Amino acid sequence: MEEKMNSGFSPNKNKFSAAFQHREYLFRRKVFTLLGAAFHVYDENKNVVFYSRQKAFRIREDFRVYSDESMKQEILTIKTPHILDIWATYNIQDPTTGENVGSIKRRALKSILKDEWTFFSPDGKEIGTLIERGWLRALASRFLSNLIPQTYMVVAGVGMQEIADIKRHFNPFILRYSMKIIVPQSVIDPRLLVAAGILLAGIERRERN
Repeated sequence: MEEKMNSGFSPNKNKFSAAFQHREYLFRRKVFTLLGAAFHVYDENKNVVFYSRQKAFRIREDFRVYSDESMKQEILTIKTPHILDIWATYNIQDPTTGENVGSIKRRALKSILKDEWTFFSPDGKEIGTLIERGWLRALASRFLSNLIPQTYMVVAGVGMQEIADIKRHFNPFILRYSMKIIVPQSVIDPRLLVAAGILLAGIERRERN
């Protein structure tokens, strides 16, 4: 069973590489890809810190995250364990060490009207939630125009503190999401936050286009 919210916050961020210690990220979908989808992730200085590809023709969702577009260094994998799972749980792993980073579960029924994802620690404890802001904007983006920018917040810990803010930029041709991390030393592993940004760009908008 899924355990409820863990209220503790962890101050140790030094075990993560510098690429996971930025306060702002921009997730940008690559326009021209022959197979699957690809994303560049930039820091606040517009430097590429990650490159992600979604593997094509897979019956399970499979995203790989690399340090750059050369794809020589794979640093995260984001995969679903089951075939065609509408209640999809995405497991995030560090392939260099085999470490289980945690998981992110999409709340399928709730997400029909308003996106919601839940973060889990490596031992399966519920540690946070990504929620789409505003019912009116959420409904408008679904039923009026998918060009209406969506906004999200990530909450965790005591009193469901907001630890990150995510916004989709208005652009009919290039899909972009920006993430601002408000509380950098939270219970949610920063690798899970980066994975969440990639999943939003790769899953949510694809299902509405």
